[in-house]
Amino acid sequence: MSTFLAILLAIAMLSTLVVLGLGIVSMLRRSGNPPGETSNKLMRYRVLLQAIAIAIFALIMMLGRH
Repeated sequence: MSTFLAILLAIAMLSTLVVLGLGIVSMLRRSGNPPGETSNKLMRYRVLLQAIAIAIFALIMMLGRH
C-alpha cells in the first residue's frame, strides 16, 4: 500500500511540475483571448494538483505512524 501511495505521490508531483512549466511558458507567450486566460487556467490546475500531492503526502505520513 505504501509503495502504491509513493508512486501516486511521484505522479502527482511530476504532474504539478509539468503544469507549472506549461503555465509559465503560456504566460511568457501571452497567447489566448483574452491574453493570459490559458496561463491562469493552468495555474489553477497547478494549485489543485499541488493540493492532491500534499494530501497524499499527509496520508503517507499518517500511515507511517502506525
